[in-house]
Amino acid sequence: MSPESHNDAETLLAQIGRAPRPPWRVFARCEAGFPQAIVSPSELADGTPFPNYAWLTCPWLVEECSAEESGGATAAWATRAAEDVELADSLIALDAAVRAARASESGGFDLCEGVGVAGQRSPLGVKCLHAHVALALVGLCDPIGSDVLSRTGTMCSDTRCARLVPRCAQTGKDE
Repeated sequence: MSPESHNDAETLLAQIGRAPRPPWRVFARCEAGFPQAIVSPSELADGTPFPNYAWLTCPWLVEECSAEESGGATAAWATRAAEDVELADSLIALDAAVRAARASESGGFDLCEGVGVAGQRSPLGVKCLHAHVALALVGLCDPIGSDVLSRTGTMCSDTRCARLVPRCAQTGKDE
C-alpha cells in the first residue's frame, strides 16, 4: 500500500498525535509520499482566527527542530536577525510572503493580517523553528527554515511514518 493511498487525516493524526483543526490541506510531502507540512487559512472552521499558515507535521523534522530549539537556536537566530541586515531584509520579505500566502489561502481576506510568521507581530522575531521549516517546505523563501533543512535534509532514515499509520504497518511495506 503506497502512502498516497492512506487517508491523509489518519496519517496526520498519527504524526501529530491529534487531528489537525480544519480546514487544512497537505502542501508538502516527503520522498516516501507522507505529509510533511499542511497549510490552513486564517480562519478555522469553528471561526477561530489561526495565524499559522504552515504547520510542520513530519515527526522526524519536528524532533530535529525541537532539538535545535533546546540548544538555543531560536535565540541565536533572533540575535543574528538584529545584527545582520541581509537576514533582516530576508525575514521582512518572508513576513510579507506569509501574509500574502495566508490571505490567498483564506480566499483573499486574512483574519490575522496583523501578525506574520508563527503569529508574531515583528518580522524579526524568531520563536519557532518548526514554523520556519514548514514555510521552507511549502516553497516560501525562508532563510531560517532553509538553513535547518540544509543540515537535516528532508527525509528521515527510519521511515517512521510508515510505522505510524496502521494500514501501512500491517502490510509490512515502508513505501
